[in-house]
Amino acid sequence: MKKYKRVLSIGGHSLDAELMGGPLLLKLAKIGAHCTFAHVTQGRLEDPKATEEAKVEYLKRLREQNILVAKGMGSDSYSFDYVSSNMPSEAEFVKRLVDYFEKEKVDCVVSHASGTMHDRHYFTHKSVTTAVKLLRSKGVDIDLLYGENCEDLVGFVPQLYVPLDKYEEEQWFNSLRNYEIFNGKVNSVPYYDYYSTMLRVRQIESGCRTGCKAYMYASLVDYDI
Repeated sequence: MKKYKRVLSIGGHSLDAELMGGPLLLKLAKIGAHCTFAHVTQGRLEDPKATEEAKVEYLKRLREQNILVAKGMGSDSYSFDYVSSNMPSEAEFVKRLVDYFEKEKVDCVVSHASGTMHDRHYFTHKSVTTAVKLLRSKGVDIDLLYGENCEDLVGFVPQLYVPLDKYEEEQWFNSLRNYEIFNGKVNSVPYYDYYSTMLRVRQIESGCRTGCKAYMYASLVDYDI
């Protein structure tokens, strides 16, 4: 793998970026890369009975959690601050991504794979992929990986395995525990059970001695041939 200097993991919602890119970013941060977890939309309480006051308070806590989780993995946090019910056009978001990638000199991006059950995950996948293609067409050296996500598994093919030693595994999960949603306080998705199990599954697949996180290479079009 290249020695990346500026790495971004972009998720449709808080927690997605950290679940997909966490293992890779925490390892790259340790060897000097500037790493960021970015969130396309603001979080929200899923309880239909929640008051407006409760929703505002949750969003405030979530922003604090974004920072804590990223810091636990030697990274920082960024929010595009869109609201799920009022998303921009794809073209508008692609332009914003291109501008951000160029300004930050990003050389590696992790995001959602295409086979997802969520509209905003697919919106993120399509927009990020298009932005990276546009930059590559201009000669920018930027790579794109799709991270394993339990909600984006249709057609996901593991191609890159990133091993975690026991201390890195603990670092990943301890960081994620700063999220209320990861701890089961927002919904009933068994995040820890799934991702800890998949570390073992990918270990068996890859023949590694420790748990592994799987990534898929993006099939991008190069314009210099």
